[in-house]
Amino acid sequence: MARRRKGRPVNGILVLDKPTGMSSNAALQTARRIFDAQKAGHTGALDPLASGVLPICFGEATKFSQYLLDADKAYYSLFRFGIRTASGDAEGEELERCDASSLTAAQVDRALPAFRGEITQVPSMYSALKHQGQPLYKLARKGIEVERKSRQVHIHSLQAGAFTPAEHPSLAVDVHCSKGTYIRSIAEDLGAALGVGGHVEVLRRTQAGPFNLSQAVTLDDLRAKVSEDGLESLDEWLLPVETPVMHMQDVHITADLGHYFLQGQPVMVSGLPEGMLRVYVQGIGFVGLGECNDDAMLAPRRLFQFSAN
Repeated sequence: MARRRKGRPVNGILVLDKPTGMSSNAALQTARRIFDAQKAGHTGALDPLASGVLPICFGEATKFSQYLLDADKAYYSLFRFGIRTASGDAEGEELERCDASSLTAAQVDRALPAFRGEITQVPSMYSALKHQGQPLYKLARKGIEVERKSRQVHIHSLQAGAFTPAEHPSLAVDVHCSKGTYIRSIAEDLGAALGVGGHVEVLRRTQAGPFNLSQAVTLDDLRAKVSEDGLESLDEWLLPVETPVMHMQDVHITADLGHYFLQGQPVMVSGLPEGMLRVYVQGIGFVGLGECNDDAMLAPRRLFQFSAN
């Protein structure tokens, strides 16, 4: 007999505002404990330095988390010039310092176009990227460095905000980018291009796929709501399981067809479009993803076990 999981069978997505100084996994586990949820997973790690949008998938929503992992992200960051650090951020050991008071906003503006569009990056040793199951930043703190392959990423937009002249000037930036982009690498490479070095002083993720900060709640928000309104009141903050796949076309089938579909059998549905589809069964609602197979039938691809609730 399978062991019964501890906790509640919670299904849905929480948009968490991760605090600085905490790993994504620690934030995930804290939220899971507060919800008393059986199962949870996050959808793309944030470095401990960073705060902001961290979507957490509970229960059956974890089946659709890949669509959030692959989604574009957006960040607000503050770059500091004239100081280069080992980690590329303000928490790292200082490696080099220079007087960058002659740097101007016009010089920065002329350098920025090289960091838009398709660019190549080498991930920082202080990133959350994993090597043999260990985050690189944990290896770096032990003095271990491993080879990292360069990767292509796409910077959809890189907008300069306030530039503050000083011995070590600062630049506020808003970045909209593809998955796998390292903002600290942009800060370091931009600083190098300007001849003064640079690092990230502040990093905040403002959007991950369809989710943004306006939807996010903090761990303190969760604790306060449990204390005031009880455990189950937290579920009011959960977004539907299908939220990560709302960009897909939907198809609605009858209860009779749904009976066979939910047993893993393809069913005949006329006029099916190509690609992955959100499938809804009459009387039940969203049940998972399907796709038109070679026989022009709707074949199950990833099913939501709606009975888990």
